[in-house]
Amino acid sequence: MLEGSAVGRQTQMVRVECRVSGLVQGVFFRAYAKEKAAERGVCGAAKNLPDGSVEIVAEGERAAVKDFLKDLREGPPGARVNNLSVVWKEATRDFVDFRILP
Repeated sequence: MLEGSAVGRQTQMVRVECRVSGLVQGVFFRAYAKEKAAERGVCGAAKNLPDGSVEIVAEGERAAVKDFLKDLREGPPGARVNNLSVVWKEATRDFVDFRILP
């Protein structure tokens, strides 16, 4: 096979475990994350944490997940993202869609 050929190349699936802090609860941040995940073809889940932050686990193609992280840094109108911590991992394929958890 020629170097750089797309033949036989598989898309790399990845998982990120994120914590978003700032003004991210009460501003529809989880709904925004679900909408952006659907646009990007990313699966996972988002839930509010007692300290006021939002935890997000997402899986998808590396490029789609990178774009999703950019979306999270921006946030919906009314949100203020002070910090986005991200841990990259191998995809587990635990998700088939993106869910908002209580």
